[in-house]
Amino acid sequence: MDLGVRTDGRFPDLRSFIAAGLPQGILDDVDEAEFGFDDLQLAPVIPNPDKIIMAAINYREDSTDPDKLPAYPVLFLRLASSQIAHGDQLVQPRSSEKLDFEGELAVIIGEGGRHISAERAMDHVAGYSIYNDGSVRDWQKHSHQFTPGKNFVGTGAFGPWMVQAGDLPDPQEGLSLATRVNGIEKQRTDTSRMIFDIPYLISYISTFAPLVPGDVIVTGTCTGFGATRRPPEFLTPGDTVEVEIEGIGVLANTVAAEE
Repeated sequence: MDLGVRTDGRFPDLRSFIAAGLPQGILDDVDEAEFGFDDLQLAPVIPNPDKIIMAAINYREDSTDPDKLPAYPVLFLRLASSQIAHGDQLVQPRSSEKLDFEGELAVIIGEGGRHISAERAMDHVAGYSIYNDGSVRDWQKHSHQFTPGKNFVGTGAFGPWMVQAGDLPDPQEGLSLATRVNGIEKQRTDTSRMIFDIPYLISYISTFAPLVPGDVIVTGTCTGFGATRRPPEFLTPGDTVEVEIEGIGVLANTVAAEE
């Protein structure tokens, strides 16, 4: 649905709509029957965020030693240009055969701010979506910095849509998350198992970087992704990856070789 056509260009994308406070009345005259989902060409939920901040190593496993939990979150940045939409092709780069999958919950900021307290942090959330943090593992391991392996073109799948915060149970209560490759489940967890929960992440990040509407915080993944399996299982062209989060839906993408 092109909101820009129906709003005199005021809201050409979801980021601008969020920044305006998600004015619900603007959609009152939209006839849903005019649009079939298969008729839409989707974009990444926020195609042009000011920031995409990714958390790593952020889920407790059954084997996790409570005494060895990290004191602070591991964070890195992803470029918006690496993102793709639901239904787009995940790109296996020419330079690697170690394209991996990571199913994650994405948090989309509604109200910006700096030095946001954990107690007020959830008031700053516009909604939630699904992210597949496609990772090129050998490039990720070139050094202690994750940046190269997390920013290959066509590896950050983001979609299919945003569910507004008020329409989803609190993720801290535990939403189920599962990742499947070719229909076979590879990851399963629930969002109550985050080491650093959403309020903490928002508070921590906003201490060093002012958050603005449309910023995306991707909250990390559990074990089960390809590099953690024995033997490792990396994606190959033709594979289909589905990430499903309770109350949001399914993000699906098929892998294709870089041309």
